[in-house]
Amino acid sequence: MNQSELAAFYRAYIDCLNRRDWDLLGRFVHPDVSHNGRRIGLAGYRTMLERDHHEIPDLRFSIEILAVDPPRVASRLAFDCTPVGTFLGLPVDGRRIRFAENVFYELREGTIVDVRSILDKAAIELQLATTAPPGAAEPIPGETETLRR
Repeated sequence: MNQSELAAFYRAYIDCLNRRDWDLLGRFVHPDVSHNGRRIGLAGYRTMLERDHHEIPDLRFSIEILAVDPPRVASRLAFDCTPVGTFLGLPVDGRRIRFAENVFYELREGTIVDVRSILDKAAIELQLATTAPPGAAEPIPGETETLRR
């Protein structure tokens, strides 16, 4: 694939993820795909994505930056979502969070064979430190200062 074909391929892959069209995943992902150095295969990759969508019902992948140098793709993906329960070991519990993922892909035989992903967990931690969980009582002005004395 040349540069423009690879960019179109990647956009179609992201569209497949956003539509949750798991039956088409094999069109984009190699049967022996690795994720962050671990060979998980297409079935494991699909399971990972299905789990992500289950834990984050409103999960949507938005391309912020896309750089293509065949056979590699680099992308910065933006997320604005509300995970239920725990996410990345953090007690998100339905709070809306925004974060980014920097991800690098390598293709072989016209499909993604290697994925290297880095999530901005620090951005999520900062948001959780400054927001209350849904349904939590709002603090009474001055209450925190009184309790610290």
